[in-house]
Amino acid sequence: MGVYFCKQKSIAVAKNGKEYASIILQDKTGVVDGKIWDLGSAAIREFEAMDFIDLKADVTVFNNAIQLNIKEIRKADEGTYDETDYMPSSTRDIEEMYSELMECIRHNVKNEHLLKLARKFFAEDKEFVREFKKHSAAKRVHHGFMGGLLEHTLGVTKLCVNIANNYEFVNKDLLVTAALFHDIGKVYELSDFPENDYTDEGQLIGHIVMGCEILGKAIDTIEGFPKVLENELKHCIVAHHGEFEFGSPKKPALVEALALHYADDLDAKLETFKEALGTPLAQSGGWLGFNKMLDSNIRKTLG
Repeated sequence: MGVYFCKQKSIAVAKNGKEYASIILQDKTGVVDGKIWDLGSAAIREFEAMDFIDLKADVTVFNNAIQLNIKEIRKADEGTYDETDYMPSSTRDIEEMYSELMECIRHNVKNEHLLKLARKFFAEDKEFVREFKKHSAAKRVHHGFMGGLLEHTLGVTKLCVNIANNYEFVNKDLLVTAALFHDIGKVYELSDFPENDYTDEGQLIGHIVMGCEILGKAIDTIEGFPKVLENELKHCIVAHHGEFEFGSPKKPALVEALALHYADDLDAKLETFKEALGTPLAQSGGWLGFNKMLDSNIRKTLG
């Protein structure tokens, strides 16, 4: 079948007591689960996670998901692959998305303090911008690819602009700024590719609290930044998951926090649906089975 990037590798025991290998394989299109049932005929000890491997496998479907039944496997020879071809990335142009995000800031953030805060990160901090552009928005659930954080942030910000334009009682400056910063902590919660895994700080603190800490330090450098506005912005960040069971320290108490929560949830779920529709089974028009995040059995629109 060719070369894949081995993202994860583990040995497990089947119900019959026999050991097997479970590996997560990755290329530019995403990840797929692979199984090696016969460890005696496989060079399982010749490679580790984060290695590039060459394999032959049969494609099967298990629980409505594609799975590879691996027959032959070995560590790939250096020079036979280009590493950048194996990192999943946004289908959209990174610089175009970034320019669109900057346009959102220019046209929709008028409050001088919030504008200074936005420019401090997205215009002046070159290192932050570089990391923000290439980061994913999640490990696997949605936007789990290079450029995913930028794509998700742009999607949420555009939704929030439309919400503020449609509901005049919503504070557009606050809502749009909150959208820009709602996942800022993910730059530090998740490591760079190829790992794209939780950092120690990310595991212990999480992106919501980290985001508030980052904003608080930046706001302290902006003279005259109103304390009430700071607290309202931080509230939008801490409440954007909406419910305690989803990791929010607080539930939305401001209309802007409520709007941000639903915009974030909508963009994440639509991306989840989009990624599910990209599978071969979806293209055939078949039902895809129960999706945990969407809480429903789903399929492609046929009409």
